[in-house]
This record gives sequence, structure tokens and C-alpha cells, in this order.
Amino acid sequence: MGKRKSRAKPAPTKRMDKLDTVFSCPFCNHGSSVECIIDMKNLIGSAACRICEESFSTTITALTEAIDIYSEWIDECERVNTVEDDVEQEEEEEEVEEEEEEEDDEDDHVSVKRKYNNYRD
Repeated sequence: MGKRKSRAKPAPTKRMDKLDTVFSCPFCNHGSSVECIIDMKNLIGSAACRICEESFSTTITALTEAIDIYSEWIDECERVNTVEDDVEQEEEEEEVEEEEEEEDDEDDHVSVKRKYNNYRD
């Protein structure tokens, strides 16, 4: 008689490292001052800095973690800064265009005067 076949032992489950719930503030750059709070009852996630008292709130799902809330806050800050930069660039471009138009108008006036003076002679 032969030996019974033994079953392979199941592989040990890998433990997932805990994700951070405390982060550095994007406004005051103070380390470990932003704390993320998840309210599953109301499906609201909030991140607030204890130093400068800036805060951010967003809607969450059952799979949302603290890092997701913080990442959304950072993305929103970048989006707002990009929009402000775009508006400033558009204003600068408009000013440059207005200056060019004024210079063109001055050139037109000069050329008209020259033409008029040529006809007088």
C-alpha cells in the first residue's frame, strides 16, 4: 500500500499595511497636521488641518480611505491654482493685445497725417 496524498497547506495571507490617516497640510506645509475623518453614516469625508484650520469635505463611498480624501483635496487645490493661472494669463494676453492695438492705431494716425501732408504739397 502506498502513502496517502497530503493536501498542500494554504499560502499564508499577506497582511496589508495600514494606510496613513494623518498627512502634511498643502497650505501651511506643517507635517502630520491634516487629519482625515470618514463619516460612513452621512457618506462624507473631511480633511482638516489642526494648525491653519483649512478644511476640505467630499462625498465618499464604502471603499473610500483617508488617503483618497487627502488626494482629492490636493487635486482640487491644483485644479483651482491652474484655473487662476489660466485667468491671469488670459488677462495678460488681453493687455498685450490692447497695447498692440493702441500702437497700431498710433501708426495709422501717423500714416494718415503723412498722407495728408503729402497731398498739401
